[in-house]
Amino acid sequence: MSEEDTFWIKFGERFFGLILLIVGAILLYFTVTSLAELEAFSVLFGFLAIVIIALGVVLMIFKPPE
Repeated sequence: MSEEDTFWIKFGERFFGLILLIVGAILLYFTVTSLAELEAFSVLFGFLAIVIIALGVVLMIFKPPE
């Protein structure tokens, strides 16, 4: 792979990681603010939000092989 290709791969991973972080944070915010309406499903949605945030963090930290 050329140097330009690895730049776009790194950029794409970090951008996708940032998008996942934002989506996970929004999901977690709406889960916490509407616990009464979600009732039994609040734990499920909270867990899914944390998983999405963790994936975003991993993508932001991970460095692809060159």
